Amino acid sequence: MRIRDGAPIDAADLARIYNHYVLHSDATFDTVAVTVDDRRRWVEQFQPDGPHRLLVADDERGTIGYAASLRYRDHPAFARTVEFSIYLDPQATGRGVGTELYAALVDHVRYQPVDVAVAGVALPNERSVALHHRVGFIDVGVFSGYAIKAGRRISSLWLERMISGAGRQAPSERARPSG
Repeated sequence: MRIRDGAPIDAADLARIYNHYVLHSDATFDTVAVTVDDRRRWVEQFQPDGPHRLLVADDERGTIGYAASLRYRDHPAFARTVEFSIYLDPQATGRGVGTELYAALVDHVRYQPVDVAVAGVALPNERSVALHHRVGFIDVGVFSGYAIKAGRRISSLWLERMISGAGRQAPSERARPSG
């Protein structure tokens, strides 16, 4: 498996993966499938050198998942907070792909001006909750029945992870000795 930065060329694969969850689960509160153009525009918000980043996992079959650190809210007070999100091809779950994607994402934001990462998980979803715990998120609360999808009330567990070393330079960005 290879983890790399996402790009607009990934839009079709990202839409395919995301739409599985739109149409067949409560993992996202979207109720209408996204188009490839929607995903392409969505991808354009990410930068490989900032706090908002998109990572994609590939294997011999193609794209198998992605994880992102997104702007949490537009309010200036949340400038140092990101929201993590992850979606895997259903065939790729249970193979450690999510853990590797999130570990790489945490490693990246650790060197950005980020103090905390938050994530919301629609319940029930034991696998996603376990993934978040595995990479250091802790539970902070549940919004009970606050969303409705397909006539069902959905609750979400919210989690947070403090990011150490906020604002430090990543090893690849540190000044190299001249000579």
